[in-house]
Amino acid sequence: MRQILSPQWKTKLRNFFLDLDARIDSTLFSSGRGLRELYERYSTFMDRFYVGRWKRWVFIEPLSEAATMGLGGMIVLLALAVPAFRETADDDWLKKSDLAVTFLDRYGNPIGSRGIKHNDSIPLEDFPDVLIKATLATEDRRFYDHFGIDIAGTARALITNAQAGGVRQGGSSITQQLAKNLFLNNERTIERKIKEAFLAIWLEHRLTKNEILKLYLDRAYMGGGTFGVDGAAHFYFNKSARDVNLAEAAMLAGLFKAPTKYAPHINLPAARARANVVLDNLVDAGFMTEGQVFGARRNPAVAVDRRDENSPNYYLDWAFEEMRRLVDTFPKSYTERVFVVRTAIDMNVQRSAEEAIENQLRQFGRDYHATQAATVVSDLDGGVRAMVGGRDYGASQFNRATDAYRQPGSSFKPYVYTTALLNGFTPNSKIVDGPVCIGNWCPQNYGHSYSGSVTLTQAITRSINVVPVKLSIALGGKEGPKAGRAKIVEVARRFGLKAPLPDTPSLPIGSDEVTVLEHAVAYATFPNRGRSVTPHTVLEVRTGAGDLVWRWDRDGPQPKQAIPASVAADMAGMMSHVVSEGTARRAALDGIPTAGKTGTTNAYRDAWFVGYTGNFTCAVWYGNDDYSPTNRMTGGSLPAQTWHDIMVAAHQGVEVREIPGVGMGQKLPKEPAAQANAAPKVLETKPGPPPVLTKRGADILVRVEKMLDEAAKTLGKTSSNAPAKPDKSSSSALAFPENYVAAAGDQVAAPTPRKN
Repeated sequence: MRQILSPQWKTKLRNFFLDLDARIDSTLFSSGRGLRELYERYSTFMDRFYVGRWKRWVFIEPLSEAATMGLGGMIVLLALAVPAFRETADDDWLKKSDLAVTFLDRYGNPIGSRGIKHNDSIPLEDFPDVLIKATLATEDRRFYDHFGIDIAGTARALITNAQAGGVRQGGSSITQQLAKNLFLNNERTIERKIKEAFLAIWLEHRLTKNEILKLYLDRAYMGGGTFGVDGAAHFYFNKSARDVNLAEAAMLAGLFKAPTKYAPHINLPAARARANVVLDNLVDAGFMTEGQVFGARRNPAVAVDRRDENSPNYYLDWAFEEMRRLVDTFPKSYTERVFVVRTAIDMNVQRSAEEAIENQLRQFGRDYHATQAATVVSDLDGGVRAMVGGRDYGASQFNRATDAYRQPGSSFKPYVYTTALLNGFTPNSKIVDGPVCIGNWCPQNYGHSYSGSVTLTQAITRSINVVPVKLSIALGGKEGPKAGRAKIVEVARRFGLKAPLPDTPSLPIGSDEVTVLEHAVAYATFPNRGRSVTPHTVLEVRTGAGDLVWRWDRDGPQPKQAIPASVAADMAGMMSHVVSEGTARRAALDGIPTAGKTGTTNAYRDAWFVGYTGNFTCAVWYGNDDYSPTNRMTGGSLPAQTWHDIMVAAHQGVEVREIPGVGMGQKLPKEPAAQANAAPKVLETKPGPPPVLTKRGADILVRVEKMLDEAAKTLGKTSSNAPAKPDKSSSSALAFPENYVAAAGDQVAAPTPRKN
């Protein structure tokens, strides 16, 4: 039976595949013939429109290329426009306002405000005609003629800037500037400019020209923390925008370009010079005649003197950024945008910090070749009591306390020693201070010498560089130094450092960069019994109506146990020796327990002192924005002295607390009355000139010697009793009387009187 069915089954299967193959071949043949006939019909039809010779190259080809490029351009434009139009996804974009925040100090006193307070109460027709004309003449003369982008104005600006070799004219229209204010930020990128252009066109189709101009006048930043011309008029002139005269209108219109640079309360001459340019623009645009603006030139605007209104601007800027991040965590259904925020700032400490830095820079900044400084004072719960982000907020709004990443030098070493204590070392563990190399890198101590066997306490007190490097090697064990450094970074993260901290052999001695804010608050872990805290300014948030929205002690992140309390106490005991007998003696406080660590980087580019008491922690940094070296400034000089002055003020009227592991501190020895009343010696304030005579110093000595030789010859000719010419071995003694010293450094151009 199986033999009978088998051939039949094979036959049926073969016939099936033959039939399938025939059908496929027939389908392909029929389809090919049909497509060929269709193509022939299409060709016959298109032949009717054939254009040859010169007509083809003059008309057909250009149109074809234009259509192809146009289609490609539309696809590219659509791709570029999508990110811009995502910014307008919120249907309530016009009514939605930015935050308006009034800040209070920790005791409830107003200290300033940030954000936009929209004032739509003044209709456009109520603004003075001279203010409207001054704005249009300076910012966008063709405002009522273009479609959102002024092609002619942009081209003119490009040509002018190219000829000048820099940015002399802006090409953005008022609509583009409004688009940036409403939807974008101030970053200078091509992506932002593309978004700005598309959003400007979108605004032109959604709003009238007058509505765009009104929004621009109401929402542009005008300096001094004010937004809109009406707010600026009240701030600078104590009057409404309705009442400004031509000179004041010109000064206000000049602020749109660079409100910080031309703010009259900061730089009145620059503001008046800019106002004069605005008056020129009014004449050039044909809006006014020279005779009409003559009175405003002769009688420029006088701004309200606000120099005594020392608002903590660096602090407020960072508090506002923190508030913006905080609002993003509120439920999306929450629409309130006006808040009153109580902060952790203590204005007495803030003013003391500002004065301490200014006094030190004014007195010793030139000698040390140091131009900038920053400091942060914090409670042990992370609340920032004071912040100074630079010497002069009016000159530079860059916050060096929160945004500048600088090498901490030896002030990073406490994280290394903490890691060592967590891995079996003790404060009395001994390490040999001797040569060590990791690859081709061999660290050196400050004095280029070694101390032999030292304890960890002695090493941190004397700020020895070799010991932390050897500890990183020991911590890595068989896995190598890289593993040891990874442990150090992990401990630093527990303390709260969020800086990148890339792995380098020199990481244990502070070659990686940190911010002053993070560094200051991280040190609070030591007096806080090993608990790390989060830096913050906001203590309490309320609505404009007074309703409580958020409170730090209830809603903020809680402290975390970063290290055992016993390790924190051991570290505090070790770091107290740095102040009592080490590199930071100038930071010692009378009767107040103190601990901390100095830091000085290569070429003296950065100088730090970061320290704490049982009440506060504080970090002080000195240096230069361009990373140029200072004149041998160390962390134990200006930073330690500034820290001392700030903390003395911070502890006024405060119950002093002990530091676990240190105790309650000791009274400092009294100086003799005569010594206390005497002027401080120069060497007690700043180090002397470099000990090595430089080439310039040697050249000065040679020139002075030649001058003395010539003088001696002249005296020899005029008097027979003149003394003999001194030999060269005694020339330096004759050249420099006892009350003079030789110029030995490049900073000195001639011999200078010795100070007592």
